[in-house]
Amino acid sequence: MNLKRWITPVALAVFVVLIAAVFHYPVHIENALTLQPEPGFEVRVSGWRILFEPFTGLLLYFNRAFYPVDEFRQLLFGMVILWGVYTLIRAFGWSGWKPVIQFAGRQLVNLSILAGVWFALLVLMIFIPLPNDKIVNKTSDWVLVTTHAHTEFSHDGMISREGLLKWHQRNGFDAFFITDHSNHKQTLEFVNRRWNQEQPGEPVVFCGEEFSGSNHLSLLGLKTDFKTKGLTDSVVVAQARSQGAAILVNHWFDGERKSLEYYRDLGVDGFEIENTAEDKRYNREVYQRIRSFCENNGLILNGGLDFHGYGSACTLWNAFQIPGWKSMDSAAKEEAVLTILKTRDQSKLKVLLLNDRPYYEKKNLFGHTVITLVNYFRTLNQLQVVSWIFWIFLFAFLGNQLKGARRFTCPKMLPLAGIVGALFLLGLGVVYVFRNQAVEDFTEIYPEYYRLLFMAGSALLAVSGLTAYFRIFRSKTGE
Repeated sequence: MNLKRWITPVALAVFVVLIAAVFHYPVHIENALTLQPEPGFEVRVSGWRILFEPFTGLLLYFNRAFYPVDEFRQLLFGMVILWGVYTLIRAFGWSGWKPVIQFAGRQLVNLSILAGVWFALLVLMIFIPLPNDKIVNKTSDWVLVTTHAHTEFSHDGMISREGLLKWHQRNGFDAFFITDHSNHKQTLEFVNRRWNQEQPGEPVVFCGEEFSGSNHLSLLGLKTDFKTKGLTDSVVVAQARSQGAAILVNHWFDGERKSLEYYRDLGVDGFEIENTAEDKRYNREVYQRIRSFCENNGLILNGGLDFHGYGSACTLWNAFQIPGWKSMDSAAKEEAVLTILKTRDQSKLKVLLLNDRPYYEKKNLFGHTVITLVNYFRTLNQLQVVSWIFWIFLFAFLGNQLKGARRFTCPKMLPLAGIVGALFLLGLGVVYVFRNQAVEDFTEIYPEYYRLLFMAGSALLAVSGLTAYFRIFRSKTGE
């Protein structure tokens, strides 16, 4: 037995154990207003995630980053830099330009395939539901409700109403409002069908709309259909109020087209203090401005999940204190939620956040990939550490067994990984083509994405396929 071959896996295993045990960061549910752990709510790690922790766990952690796309882009930059340094080191000291140019050409092909695989992982992370950690509600009279979510009947939504229902079930919600952009007719039909069932089940679905006026307003609890396109803020607010709706300002910071005072005078009930659609946490300056204003003016603060069907890791919940929830019918449940919002009773509404890393600002992202990786290992529990150790030694064992087998060299395996990534992109593009046929009059996002997926998938398939052909079927050396 060659012990030298086990130095690297043993070192990796020791690193994982050391970081997780000595520098452990406890994952917990945090109150967005007190910034303290919220008793009564815990986090349960999925068994499927634990089983495949080195794969699903890392993707989920990047998915739940405060600025996920920016940080994953930083990962690509780091990968390019490391690849360039490796190329220079390998080429250093070679005599003549010909071998250097040949090696650099191979490295350029490898880098293009690696970038394609990176893009496929980015798409997987954003668009494919992963086994996310689930909130555990241990209280007796607090229920979890979403006040801001979209389906494919929004111009930027990518999930069916049935899919949105299942997503909320998986993430521990008791109820949710569908707030599609400038459209609640389809939502009303869906809600009425659910409510008319003898056992509608949970989560309960409520009707809302996101009105795009001077800013985005959530109109919650709509009972009849009315058109909002082209209407002023005051007219829409009056019509929604006539139906008993609650009205919240969404992601006010996005443009700041009108002042906070304007929406107070308009008669809204409150503002989102967090919104997790793009950046998972508000800039602290914006957070403090909204919080202070609402506290000084008797307005309620809530959390905007703003889910659109992608970026699927759930990190935010609104907890409403509603005793006797289980015994209520759907209409009574909706009215109980709306009453808390309209009376602006903050004591009965908590905004809950999943806290799995220290807070950081967007301006400090350069080189943050390394910090994110270290913070990920800090959050691991004992079972997740065991999963890492298992996979480290499994891959080490397989690598030792295959060492010297020319058909399993890295130059040959990389284009095969590229082909798998390309087929995934093309397959998802086909799925979006069929999804678009059902809602093409409402959404604009399916065509945008399936065209991008087809272009990226085709390019990656062409490069990876040709590379695999020359390296595996035509080359005796595998180079």
